[in-house]
Amino acid sequence: MSQQSGPHHASGAAPQKAWGGVFQQPTDKRVEAFSESVSFDRRLADDDIDGSIAHSQMLAACGLMTPAEAASIAQTLEAIRQEIAAGTFTFTAAKEDIHLHIESELTARLGDAGRKLHTARSRNDQVATDLRLYCRRAIDRIDLGLLELQRAFLGFATREQGFVIPGYTHLRRAQPVLASHQLLSWCEKFQRDRDRLADCRKRTNILPLGSGALAGSSLPIDREQVQRSLGFEGVAANSIDGASDRDFVCELAFVLSLAAVHLSQWAEEWILYSTQEFGFIVLPEGFCTGSSIMPQKINPDVLELVRGKSARTIGNVQALLVLLKGLPTAYNRDLQEDKEAIFDSIDTLEGLLGVAAPLVAGTQFDRARVTATIERGHLDATSLMEALIAAGVPQRTAHETVGHLVRRAMSKGVSLAELSDEEFSADYAGWDVTFRGALGASRAVERMVSFGSTAPARVADQLAVWQRRLA
Repeated sequence: MSQQSGPHHASGAAPQKAWGGVFQQPTDKRVEAFSESVSFDRRLADDDIDGSIAHSQMLAACGLMTPAEAASIAQTLEAIRQEIAAGTFTFTAAKEDIHLHIESELTARLGDAGRKLHTARSRNDQVATDLRLYCRRAIDRIDLGLLELQRAFLGFATREQGFVIPGYTHLRRAQPVLASHQLLSWCEKFQRDRDRLADCRKRTNILPLGSGALAGSSLPIDREQVQRSLGFEGVAANSIDGASDRDFVCELAFVLSLAAVHLSQWAEEWILYSTQEFGFIVLPEGFCTGSSIMPQKINPDVLELVRGKSARTIGNVQALLVLLKGLPTAYNRDLQEDKEAIFDSIDTLEGLLGVAAPLVAGTQFDRARVTATIERGHLDATSLMEALIAAGVPQRTAHETVGHLVRRAMSKGVSLAELSDEEFSADYAGWDVTFRGALGASRAVERMVSFGSTAPARVADQLAVWQRRLA
């Protein structure tokens, strides 16, 4: 075994021949520039090194290299990892991807021991393994980011217990709700995102290494050992599919895009709520910007960028699906193009989550403004209708009757509670003064009883549930 001391980098290397002795000419420089991926796949370095160390340990256990060789490979790979992290490792388009960079550097330092590392594996199953490891780590980070966002909403909801705000459908005032109830609705959405991430993680966490290029290996390898070493839940059962499957990438891209859509919906709502026209919430100034020409402006730019950046994640889903739709069985070089899209979606969502939680934590309701306008829009109409139904009036009749009463109130410019008993009786002969207990935004909220509703007791229960879930 030849041993070379000291780091060897690619800056002075001779032109690379295209993988193997069958080629008599080096790769054209234009092809190097066109086909390189190290400019973006270098972020897989840690995953590539982790996979290579586990692979070398398995090869040693199976007698395909010596334990000493496996140990020297692990030690050298860790040294390379440190150089990459420190920014002292040299990258070049001549070595097209991160896998070739690491392996060629390992071989330069260890000679034949380094050459043994690629035994019983192909770049096809190697990159598939690296990408699964990377996505698995990203899933865990994003799940934590969503958890922190849920905690921010829960904290806001806890602070606003008992506060009544208008609820909207069709962007029109509909029924009164507790602010806590509205804020907890976002916890529900982000929990579904977390559940989808957890489900996606199960299908991501399958080991393809050992599939080879597509047919497996005739050498006596132990894929289950590598699985255990790298923390995978299972081993890919079909080598053709294992080396080429990118379903997990598409699935993760979709899950991330839906989470981004939820963030965009939240941003849109709070942009509206923070306008002078609504005036419901006051955003933290540290998450707003000014105008270059209008001195009075406090613009919700962070929320606008949250809304805007969600578009990137949606586009990445489409790009990945179109990338895969025309591919025949097994690995094709087209799959190199999967990484930039999924990397961008991961980066985008992590960026969104990085600003969302502190923005939520720093936002407050303008209680005086909301309270002053809460009775506008006849938000208690449904409450009155249900009071009539409880007294035996058919729903359609009750709906029509209250509609007439609302029209009467609108024509006078008053709330329902401000109508006289005589006016109520004119539209409903069975009017009784006890029906007034259904009128007013706060009373309408308090009359709710159904599970999942905005009833104060139900919301208090849900706050307790979320406190336990997010503890």
